[in-house]
Amino acid sequence: MATDTFLIELGVEELPPSAIDSLSDALAKSLRQGLTEAEVPFAEVRAYGTPRRLAVQIDALADKQPDREIERRGPALAAAFKDGVATKAAEGFARSCGVSVDDLIHLETSKGTWLGYREQQQGEAVTALLPAIIAKAIDGLPVPKNMRWGSSRIEFSRPVHWLVMLYGREVVEAKVLGLDAGRTTYGHRFHAPEAIALAHADDYLSALEEAYVLADRDRRRERIREQVLAEAECLDAEAVIDEDLLIEVSGLVEWPVALTGSFDERFLEVPPECLISSMKANQKYFHLLDVDGRLKPLFITIANIESRDPQQVIEGNEKVIRPRLADAAFFYDIDRKTPLAARREGLGNVVFQQQLGTLADKATRSVAVASFIAERIGGDAEHAQRATQLAKCDLVTEMVLEFPELQGIMGCYYARQDGEAEEVAQALYEQYLPRFASDVIPQTRTGQALALADRLDTLTGIFGIGARPTGAKDPFALRRAAIGVLNILIKGELDLDLRELLELAAAQYSDLPKADGLVDDVFDYMLDRFRAWTQDEGIAVEVYLAVRARPVTKPLDFARRVQAVHAFNQREEAAALAAANKRVANILAKQEHDGSTHVDTHLLAEPAEHALAEALEARRVAVTPLFAEARYAEALDALSSLREPVDRFFDEVMVMADDDDVRRNRLALLANLQALFLGVADIAELQQ
Repeated sequence: MATDTFLIELGVEELPPSAIDSLSDALAKSLRQGLTEAEVPFAEVRAYGTPRRLAVQIDALADKQPDREIERRGPALAAAFKDGVATKAAEGFARSCGVSVDDLIHLETSKGTWLGYREQQQGEAVTALLPAIIAKAIDGLPVPKNMRWGSSRIEFSRPVHWLVMLYGREVVEAKVLGLDAGRTTYGHRFHAPEAIALAHADDYLSALEEAYVLADRDRRRERIREQVLAEAECLDAEAVIDEDLLIEVSGLVEWPVALTGSFDERFLEVPPECLISSMKANQKYFHLLDVDGRLKPLFITIANIESRDPQQVIEGNEKVIRPRLADAAFFYDIDRKTPLAARREGLGNVVFQQQLGTLADKATRSVAVASFIAERIGGDAEHAQRATQLAKCDLVTEMVLEFPELQGIMGCYYARQDGEAEEVAQALYEQYLPRFASDVIPQTRTGQALALADRLDTLTGIFGIGARPTGAKDPFALRRAAIGVLNILIKGELDLDLRELLELAAAQYSDLPKADGLVDDVFDYMLDRFRAWTQDEGIAVEVYLAVRARPVTKPLDFARRVQAVHAFNQREEAAALAAANKRVANILAKQEHDGSTHVDTHLLAEPAEHALAEALEARRVAVTPLFAEARYAEALDALSSLREPVDRFFDEVMVMADDDDVRRNRLALLANLQALFLGVADIAELQQ
C-alpha cells in the first residue's frame, strides 16, 4: 500500500478573523473523522488558514482502503439441506453471493452451524473516497453566517474563488461549492497576485511563502510576536502582547510587517486603559510601556504589505488613531463633570433582568449582603455599603458605553476623582475579580464583600426565576459566578457559611416564582462546581465525592477536607481503611443500626475488639482538637494507624454474634470507627 501527501485548499474572500481558526480546525477534524470511518490509514493532519484561504494537509495518506475479508452468514445448516439436497433457502443465499451452493462454507457458532460465504473485498482508492468526505466536511463547517454571491445559490461564509485538491502530484477530481478542484493557488493579493501551479502537495507551504503568504497559523503568529518584540527592543520599551489580539491580528494578514507609530503625549492625561482599549478595539494596535510600566505614546501596527514607503503607512495609521484617542479624551472629560454617585438614578433605567428589575434594584438588594459579609470578614460595613451603591454607576458613563470592557476600571478612576475612600474606589474595580478560574481575587475586604454579594444576588435571582443553566447554555454566566464565589472564599481564606449567605441573598427578594427549595438548589449547584475544581487540581473525583457526602457548608472547609483526603489517598493504608469503612457502612445499613456509638467495655470479649476499642479511644482523643482547628490532614494521618487493629478485628471477631447485646456492642464499635473518619469525609467513597 503506497502513501502520499494530500492537500486541500479553499480560496475565499477575506474571512472574519475570529472564524479562521475554528473553520480550519473543524475542516481538519472532519477530514480526520471521515478517513478514519473509511478505514484509510494516515499520519499527521495539519490545519492552515489565512484571511483568504482554509487548508488542510495530511501526511502519509494511504492510496486506498485496506483489503477486507467479508463474511456473510446464511440459513442454518438444518434449514439449508433436506435429505442431502439444497433447499430454496440455500440456493437463494448462494445466488445473493454470486456463487453456487458448493462454494459455500460451514460456519460454527455457539448457536449451531450455518451456511456462510467469505470473500476478499478490494479496498477503494482514496481519490475516489475523498470527494464525498470533503463535501461532507465543508457542508458541516461551523460557518458563523452564510452569504450568497452573484447569481449562484451556493452559500458560504464568503465568496469562494479557487479549490486545490492534490494527492501527491495527482489532482483529485471533485467539485465543491461550485468549484472544480485543481492545482492552482494564489499568493499575496498585492505582492504575488499571479496564479501558482503546485507540482506536489508537499510544495504548499514553501510555494506560498515565496509568494508572500505564511499559511501556517502558528508560524505567522510567532512571526508577528517576534517582530513586535524586536520593534519594542529598538525603542527601549516593553511590548504588551495580548494573546487574543495576537490571534485576531494574525487573522487579518498573510504577510505580517510590524511598524511603529506614535500619538500626541497630551493623550497620556487620559487613563491608560482607555487609550489601550481604543487602540486594541478600533485599530488592533499593540501598546508599549516604559521601564516603570507606564504607557508610552507609541504603538505597533501590523501591516499586510512590505511597503516601499513604510513611513507613509505609519503616518496613515497615526492619522487614523488620532481621532479615536481624541474621542476617548472627550468621553473622559465629559464623564468627570458628573460625580459617580449622581449617576445612581440612571441605574433605574437599566434593566438587569426583566423579572428581577433594574441595576438600581440589584444594588439595593446587594447592600445588605455586602454589609453582612464585610462585618464577618473584618471589613468596614459602611465602605461595603457605599461600594455596593456605586458599583454599577460607571455602566452609564460615556466611556464604558463606548468600551464595555472598562467597567469597574473607570468606576475606580471616577470614584477616586470624587474623593471616595480608596478602598471603596478599589472595590469598584475588584468586584469583577476573578474574571476566570485562575485569575486573582479581590485583595481588599470591601472588594471581597462586593464581589461576593453581587454574584450571590445573581445566582439566587436567576435560579429563583427558573433560568438555571442547562447543558452548554449559560446565558447569565452562572457557572463563572459560582466558581468566582468559591475562589474568593477559598483563596481569600474566608471562613463563611455558603448556605447562610445564600439564605440572606434570597431573603432580599420578595416574590420569586421558584422560591421553594431555592437555597438548596443554588447551594447544591455551587458545591457541584467543586468537581471541576478538583479535576483541575489533579485530584481524583472519588476524593470530591468523599467530601461531598458530608454536610459541609463552608467552601473553605470543603477545600481543606478535599486536600486532606487527597493526601490521605496517597498513603499505603488508604485502600485498606477505605475498604473497611465501606464494609462498616454496609454492615450498619444492613443491620439498621440506630447510630449509637456507646461501647460497653464489659461486653468486649475478644482480644481484637479490646485492641480496636482502645485504639479508637486513643485516636478520638488525638483527633478531636485537630477537627476543631480544621487540621484535617493531621487528623487523617493519625487515623491511618487504625489499619492494623481494624484488619485484626475483621480477621478475628464475628460481628454478628448470637448474643444480642454483644452484637449491638460490636456494631457500636464499628459506628465509632465510621464516626472518626466522617469527621473529615466518607472515605468509603474512595472505593469506586
